[in-house]
Amino acid sequence: MADLIAQVEKEYQIGQDNYRAGHLEASKQNFDRAFNLLLGSNLDLHSDERLEREFDHILEGVNGFELQALQEGDGFTEQKSEPAPIDEANEVTFPADPNIKAKAEAEIKSTHSDLPLMMTDQVAGYINYFSTRGRGTIERALTRSGRYDEMIRTTLKEEGVPQDLIFLAQAESGFHPLALSRAGARGIWQFMASRAKGYGLERDWWIDERQDPEKSTRAAARHLKDLYSQFGDWYLAMAAYNSGPGTVQSAVKRTGYADFWELYRRNVLPKETRNYVPIILAVTIMAKNPEQYGLDHLEKDQPVPYDSVKINYPVDLRLVAECVDASASDLQDLNPSLLRMTTPKDQTFELHLPSGTSEKFDTAIAAIPPDMRVWWRYHKVQPGDSLLSVARTYRTTPKAIVEANNLDDSAELAPDSKLIIPIAAGKHSSTEDAATYSHRATRYKVRKGDTVQSVADNFGVPPAMVRKWNRLKGDSLKGRTAIYVHLPVSPAAARDSEVASSRSHSKTSGSARHAASAAGSASVVHHKVKQGETLYSIASSYNTTVDALKRDNRNIAVLRPGMVLVIRP
Repeated sequence: MADLIAQVEKEYQIGQDNYRAGHLEASKQNFDRAFNLLLGSNLDLHSDERLEREFDHILEGVNGFELQALQEGDGFTEQKSEPAPIDEANEVTFPADPNIKAKAEAEIKSTHSDLPLMMTDQVAGYINYFSTRGRGTIERALTRSGRYDEMIRTTLKEEGVPQDLIFLAQAESGFHPLALSRAGARGIWQFMASRAKGYGLERDWWIDERQDPEKSTRAAARHLKDLYSQFGDWYLAMAAYNSGPGTVQSAVKRTGYADFWELYRRNVLPKETRNYVPIILAVTIMAKNPEQYGLDHLEKDQPVPYDSVKINYPVDLRLVAECVDASASDLQDLNPSLLRMTTPKDQTFELHLPSGTSEKFDTAIAAIPPDMRVWWRYHKVQPGDSLLSVARTYRTTPKAIVEANNLDDSAELAPDSKLIIPIAAGKHSSTEDAATYSHRATRYKVRKGDTVQSVADNFGVPPAMVRKWNRLKGDSLKGRTAIYVHLPVSPAAARDSEVASSRSHSKTSGSARHAASAAGSASVVHHKVKQGETLYSIASSYNTTVDALKRDNRNIAVLRPGMVLVIRP
């Protein structure tokens, strides 16, 4: 047991060193190995106080690192993916409606397409699916298509492949750059990592170019062109795009038929590949005949223009957003290949900015030292702001703000002006663009009937975070006597969240005034937001104003159940 604990502690210490050195992926692997050593041993962690204490020690330490990384934006947590629509379509089997099939057969005779169109029972079945249960899927995809249609068609034409291959992307991803399949394929064109690398799409800790719409479209066009050169048939090329050229080539050799429908009939292709071509054909026929399928009312998204600047330094997207007066989510949307809130270190990156803002960005970023662009911020002054209140919000000092902005100590802050906020490394408070959780973990004693979902609901946090904080899989808490939860707090209240986290396994009940007395202070109250509460209702119950609530809580606009607000007299 002593040897095990020593090995675990050594791995944990190495992880700490890697984390502090900025080697985030390496530190994550160290932490995982530390947990695996404990969980993979034949010893019952809950049968010995030393083992349980070591597990709690490692868990709480790693959670602290992960929370800091999450708040700083360049840590362990990747951007949220979207489920790929192709997965759901592959799971359904819809009958071929004779009326739908007859109508579609008549339509395709007058439908112009640079891909061959064929009507079979399988295609008719998927037209039936997308006309009923899957209607929302095709409507959302057609709406999003306007954003990328021109770019994709132009690229396909330049690469010398049919422009109607655009409907392959529609069926695969619904034109969502963050689409992720259950098999691990990513992006608009659903590339697997190994195949993507062969076509020049890079992937590392910071970026995944499978999620770059322009680069992945170019790669997909070249890959499809290569597959057509190999098989001489677009249906077989699409099948090979789905399951790999080796799978299709093997089926052709076994049967002697280089014909997709014959391979379908003989059942020599994987089920998903057999469905794949009919799904694409169904989507193509419906998209090309929107009036017949009631899709002509959809208003397509417009392409989003952007400026591009090449940078060779890491910068936090939240700072970029502040430089150009946009939101961090806008910047993420323009840069979907970024896996985190920070641009890559030690490499050049083409940063996309809202159209017309490149000069504004260049001017604003020049005032921030290059080695501080993942830490420092800009703050837009709000009415009532003072040097002291701004410094407290960002965990810095009034003197540091004065020096960074060449101000006088007695200077008044003009509303709507911008201040450079010099934040020391590792001292960020989270912004309104990301969920904020107390640094100190609440230890919750598991009770009979508890599940991850029920605990998450009680504490007002996502179930995924409960699993992440406790290295859990699934919804069961069987065998666990205690778990850790970090309570959500408003950004300005993050520094005071220890008060809330002291309320461990009470299912977060209890009044805000009780929390204030627990803090030993009669001047500050911590209020835990309940379902249905508003800023106005909370302000009224404490005899204060909405403006005061916003002022003391980082100008918060949106309330989440479970969030802890600071209320000052």
